[in-house]
Amino acid sequence: MTIASPAPTAANPASWLNNQPYLLLSLSSLFWAGNIVIARHVGAHVPPLTVTTIRWFGVFLLLLPFSWPHLKRDWPALRKSLPLMLFLSLVGFAFNNAISYWALQYTEALNALLIQSAGPLFVALWSLVLFGVRLTAGQLAGIAISLAGVLIIILRGDLAALASISFNRGDIMFASSLVAFGLYSAFIPRRPKVHQLSFLSFTTCCGAFILLPTAIWEGWSGRVLQFDTVTLMTLGWILIFPSTLAYLFFNRGVALIGPNRAAPFFHLVPVFGSAMAILLLGEKLQPFHLIGYALVLAGVVIASRQGSAVK
Repeated sequence: MTIASPAPTAANPASWLNNQPYLLLSLSSLFWAGNIVIARHVGAHVPPLTVTTIRWFGVFLLLLPFSWPHLKRDWPALRKSLPLMLFLSLVGFAFNNAISYWALQYTEALNALLIQSAGPLFVALWSLVLFGVRLTAGQLAGIAISLAGVLIIILRGDLAALASISFNRGDIMFASSLVAFGLYSAFIPRRPKVHQLSFLSFTTCCGAFILLPTAIWEGWSGRVLQFDTVTLMTLGWILIFPSTLAYLFFNRGVALIGPNRAAPFFHLVPVFGSAMAILLLGEKLQPFHLIGYALVLAGVVIASRQGSAVK
């Protein structure tokens, strides 16, 4: 009698997703696009520094039950790289997020999405200046093509409208947050080899403590967080999607394919932002949307397929 061998078990969906860098980076861009739209919508309602502090304390507490075993095991490696970890907490979590929320009180979502499209350039600049990592011809071409697509979408097909866009202090603040995040992205491949949950728990906790004095100052200045329905719904979205999931996905995507190949996925943020306006706000799909989407997708594919992955 022949005993049949057991059928192979289905692959773990989480393990499968953990090795899909393009999907991970695309989802990060989707969540961050929603963050810009929502942050702009509630900007006058919530104090930015307090919200950012609660955001990172909340993520830390949300992850702690799952990350504690990894934190205990990875503590020697984290302690050995403490200056780098504190630096990543500062630029990638504290400054980047606080200043971007603050900026959205002074600028329009359109300007923020336009400035966001420069994200890949900051990543490439820091990678070149700090580590001598140059863009390949394919990566440069891909960034240029996807940037053209972003401009077509944001300017609604009228490139001449670019001359009429004015920038204010909010735009400068938002640009500075991208400079900081580009620095964070360039350093991600050089982080200590620890579990993702250890890394994110440690950096969110440090980022929250760095921001705590600014949140106290904001409260003393008269801007106190009101725990009403709008605030609670905003915090719920922020904690789960653009914070916990987006950073886990982004960090893993960069670890798999490197910062320069991951950078063009920033151009998906304004694409997803315009798509949200079409689906959620009833805006009409126009031909320039389709042209822009096609260019962005082509540019991302071209740029992300060049070079070798960073292991």
